[in-house]
Amino acid sequence: MMDTRHGNEDYTAALYEASLDGSVSTLDTLMQRDRLILHKISLTSFTETPLHIAALLGHLQFTNALLRRKPQLVEKVDSSGRTALHLACAEGHTQVVKALLQANMDMCLVSDQEKRIPLHLAAMRGHVEVLKELLIAHPRSISLVNLYGDNVLHLCVRYNCLDSLKLLVESVNDEDFVNSKDNDGNSILHLAVMLGQTKTIEYLLSIPELKRKANAKNRIGNMTALDVSETCHRDFKYLKIQDILKAAGVKRSKDLNSPLLPPSHDEEAQSAQPIIEEQSALSRFRKWWRYFYLCRWVKHLQSRGNWIDETRGTLMLVATVIATVTFQAGLNPPGGVWQDSNNGKLLLKFMRWLITKRPANDGINV
Repeated sequence: MMDTRHGNEDYTAALYEASLDGSVSTLDTLMQRDRLILHKISLTSFTETPLHIAALLGHLQFTNALLRRKPQLVEKVDSSGRTALHLACAEGHTQVVKALLQANMDMCLVSDQEKRIPLHLAAMRGHVEVLKELLIAHPRSISLVNLYGDNVLHLCVRYNCLDSLKLLVESVNDEDFVNSKDNDGNSILHLAVMLGQTKTIEYLLSIPELKRKANAKNRIGNMTALDVSETCHRDFKYLKIQDILKAAGVKRSKDLNSPLLPPSHDEEAQSAQPIIEEQSALSRFRKWWRYFYLCRWVKHLQSRGNWIDETRGTLMLVATVIATVTFQAGLNPPGGVWQDSNNGKLLLKFMRWLITKRPANDGINV
């Protein structure tokens, strides 16, 4: 039995201790001492209610006892916007999830600060039985997305939960849903390729609704799944993934946009000319820069002055040169930056002027 001299604050602490232990008998004793104890929870500094703790730890009997005495606790959220249902789903406590759903099924649609609903957390942790209960309670919750545009299928792939993915795909016969994209325009096939999930890729390409749109492009670089695979590390896994994608008819984005007739030799030469000129100009700049750096380094070795001041001066000069080149490149589009000899001469004169304006002890002569 508890000491009757304990105040309300002690009763509240005892209530939270009971929720940690799942002790229904302690809860009954506290309710006898103070019938309003569950109503006073909102007056405490705790953001989590005893129901949050019981749901997180899977204390079914304690959860039921709380819900009988105050069913409104199921609606309370913690500092991250999560209900007790969120926590029970994340931990895979199926029986606790059932009890919470019986108290209020609409809790399936409550989202936390990252706009994740309980279904999302269950999918991220691969709790298939919990997913079944949530889908029965609120089938339309499957279409909701989180803060980053991920629906429940994206989360299954991101967290490599293939069994959850299969259950959800088979539960909804919807081609648009299977091919939905996140905020970056990535489909679940894009994500599976990025993460190197070979089994998931094979499963996805076996779905007719997805395979028909397997050449979809994302919004980051307009890349197909095959393009994505070629940007990843070229190890045996990704070579295998590329073979799987090609066998399924997935193509590169440039092959999807290529004209029926190949371009003529004149067109090819014309399109290649700006690239050749730009590469030639960059090559000239690199040669000049190597010469400048070599001269500067030799003078640095010969100099007996303060090396800190010299280093600072060199960094300032380098920063000025880089800023100037970047500014020139921003003003002139590719193909028009370096081929104009007048611009190149002006830039070189400007660099020479900067160098000659350095202090005499800097030791730079070009």
